[in-house]
Amino acid sequence: MSDVFAALADQTRRALLDRLFTQNGQSLSDLHHGLAMSRQAVAKHLHILETANLVSVHWQGREKQHYLNPVPLGEIVHRWVGKFEDARVEALTDFKKQLEKPPATEQEKRRA
Repeated sequence: MSDVFAALADQTRRALLDRLFTQNGQSLSDLHHGLAMSRQAVAKHLHILETANLVSVHWQGREKQHYLNPVPLGEIVHRWVGKFEDARVEALTDFKKQLEKPPATEQEKRRA
């Protein structure tokens, strides 16, 4: 999982993932278009994303197509965000139950 965090730490790699999210299945030329860096630099960033399993590659003839792989990101969300989300949802559920509880009668107030 540390390779995923390392890959996501770079702004350029996050931008490449955003481009693949917008339009999946792009070639190196497509991804390089409009970036202020060399084609070789983009290829190196893509290699890091592939190594982290954030990008999968499929060949169409002689052209290499890059696809976003959301599974590692889902694992991060499940492991790191999910446990905090569960506690928040539980707190909101408890709060809702308290609000919906009928008001205490006079006898119940005296017992308390």
